[in-house]
Amino acid sequence: MQISLEGKRAFITAGGAGMGRATALAMDRLGAEVFTCDIDPNGLATLPDSIATWQCDVTKSAELDTIFDEILPGGLDIMVNNAGIGGPTKPVEDVTDEEWRLTMAVCIDAQFYCARRVAPVFKAQRHGTIINMVSAAGILGFPNRSPYVAAKWAVSGFTESLAMELGPDNIRVNGIVPGNVNGDRMEGVIRDHAANEDLDPDVVRRMYAIGTSMQCYVDPEEIADLIVYLCSDYARHISGQIIGVDGNTETLYPRS
Repeated sequence: MQISLEGKRAFITAGGAGMGRATALAMDRLGAEVFTCDIDPNGLATLPDSIATWQCDVTKSAELDTIFDEILPGGLDIMVNNAGIGGPTKPVEDVTDEEWRLTMAVCIDAQFYCARRVAPVFKAQRHGTIINMVSAAGILGFPNRSPYVAAKWAVSGFTESLAMELGPDNIRVNGIVPGNVNGDRMEGVIRDHAANEDLDPDVVRRMYAIGTSMQCYVDPEEIADLIVYLCSDYARHISGQIIGVDGNTETLYPRS
């Protein structure tokens, strides 16, 4: 099996780092015309010239609309809703309005803004693929991370609903559960968890690993590998799935 994305156009949110960057690079190597955005221009500046980039705050639909106004007239085949933030790590009574709203805005509102724009184009051309980044927190509970968990459970429901709604138009929608992904964002989650419970970060890092059946962390490139497969013609009848690349997360929070 040799995957090719030749002739396909793809837009990936938050492509300047981590899983988004790995996905943008993978799709570019496989022949897709790739567009991406990020709130931080530094990562975007290091992407190859073949990838078109925009600095964008995905919580602002008008900024996303500016990008879509440029790329949608040429058609689009793939939408990867990757943007997300970890949100606060604290008891629910200490979460501020601003923390709650920002977490929701980045993790679920942005996915809605993007789906709303691409759906008419996908319907008109009778094909398209949407990939929504879920999280193990979107299928399990996680104490002291209530805004993030609520947002990611919303993404799971949004994904399933879109798959049903758009399927008759030959549009596929799937969700990815990345689990413990190596990188700066995961290290930040570990630091915040350790500080919140007065634990050694290495202890927390091990706790997260043993919460998976394979006792592992995964690399961003592993997430990208699944995404490009799901966006290829080999996956033409895979839709409505929430698929883990996480060593099978059993619990996000080993409580013993």
